[in-house]
Amino acid sequence: MSKQQQSSVSPAERPLSDRIDTTRPHSARFWNYFVGGKDNYEVDREVGDQIKAFFPGLVDVAVAGRQFLRRSVSHLVEERGIRQFLDIGTGLPTADNTHQVAQGIAPESRIVYVDNDPLVLAHARALLTSTPEGFTDYIDADLYQPEIILAEAAKTLDFDRPVALMLLGILGHAGDFGQARDVVSRLMTGLPTGSHLVVYDGTRTSEGMIAAEKAYIESGAVPYYVREPSEIATLFDGLRFVEPGFVRLSEWHPDADSANVPADVDAFGGIGFKE
Repeated sequence: MSKQQQSSVSPAERPLSDRIDTTRPHSARFWNYFVGGKDNYEVDREVGDQIKAFFPGLVDVAVAGRQFLRRSVSHLVEERGIRQFLDIGTGLPTADNTHQVAQGIAPESRIVYVDNDPLVLAHARALLTSTPEGFTDYIDADLYQPEIILAEAAKTLDFDRPVALMLLGILGHAGDFGQARDVVSRLMTGLPTGSHLVVYDGTRTSEGMIAAEKAYIESGAVPYYVREPSEIATLFDGLRFVEPGFVRLSEWHPDADSANVPADVDAFGGIGFKE
C-alpha cells in the first residue's frame, strides 16, 4: 500500500498490528500487568513498577476490580436473571472474563464486548469464545459512539429483554465527566426496562491514589482521573440501586476472595437497574 493509500485509511480500518503503540504505556496493558497477566510491554511494566514503589495500593485496586467483575456478573445471573451483557472497555482478557463468569452459570448467556484498543481486539478474536448454547461477540468502537454501539450490539443482543451494561474501570478516562454522564444516559436510554448498569472506578479517597493518578498521567499514557465517589454515583441518577448501593468494592457482596484486598481500597462500585 502506498503512503497516499495509507493516508486515506481511517485508524479503525488499519491492521491491528499497525495500531499498537509500544512506546507509550496503555491502561489495558498496565492493568494486565498489575493482575499478573503477560500481555504487556516493558513501558507498561516500568510505569507500573514506579507507581507500585510509592503506592502499592494501586495493585489492590486492580485486583479488587477483577473480583468485583466476577461477583457482580454472578449476582446478575443468579439473583437478577440477566442473560445479556454489553461490556464496554473490557480490557485485556485474563481470568474470569464476563462471558466466562456468566456462561459458567447460565450457558445460554450472550455477551458483546466493546473496545477500540487494537491489542484488546486482537486478543478478543482469539480468546473471547462462547458456549454452544450462548454467544460472544466484540465490537471495534469508541465509548463516545453510543448509538453505533447500540446498533451493533442489537445484532447479537435482544433489546426486548434486559441487558447489563458493564463500565468497569473505564470512565476514569473521561476528561469531561459531564460528557461521560451523557454517554451513559444515552446508552441506558437505548436499553429496555429491567436493564442494569454496572460501574466501578478508582476514587479520590487517599493521598496515595491521588499521587498515583498524577504519576500515571505524567507517564504519557492516556490520562485516568480519580474522582470523589459521590460524583461517580451520579451516573446512576434515575436508576434504583441494588443493595448495598454504591460502595467500596470490598463492601459490595464480599466473599472469601475479598479478604485479599484492604477494606479501604480506593475504588467504588455498584449496580443500578432501570424500572
